[in-house]
Amino acid sequence: MKLPVYLGLLQEAEATLASSFRVVAHGHGEEPDVRFLLETLAKQCDAHREALSPVIERYGEETEGEEEHRLTANGIREVRSGPLALLLDLQDLYVLVNHIDVTWMMVAQAAKGDRDEQLLDVVSQCEGDTELQLRWLRTRMKQAAPQALLVAE
Repeated sequence: MKLPVYLGLLQEAEATLASSFRVVAHGHGEEPDVRFLLETLAKQCDAHREALSPVIERYGEETEGEEEHRLTANGIREVRSGPLALLLDLQDLYVLVNHIDVTWMMVAQAAKGDRDEQLLDVVSQCEGDTELQLRWLRTRMKQAAPQALLVAE
């Protein structure tokens, strides 16, 4: 059974995303909506990790095979500066959230196959939050793009 590998990936990816949300929130604090929303989204990631804990206690958590899936393991450690900074940082967050979204999808399929109602409940809540994160990031990037790409020097 390789589900523990994906549970470990989710735990690590959610922690990385929470940290990255906080880095971008603090680095772009002059944008009040960005700071507030990203802090809120970071708390969602923390809640996802907490919700996964009982499932990980049952299935375990493995690192075997994770090396092949480390595309987003480092996250965002510092924000950029300059006219494109916010747009590029939001785009990086979007990539991280998409990585988590597809990982939740695969864990959901395993939970359905195993008829694990507890894991399905966790996935249902967390997938919904992840979709909201993606929608907010898309909307905020659309808002920032004209200024950053056409006006900024």
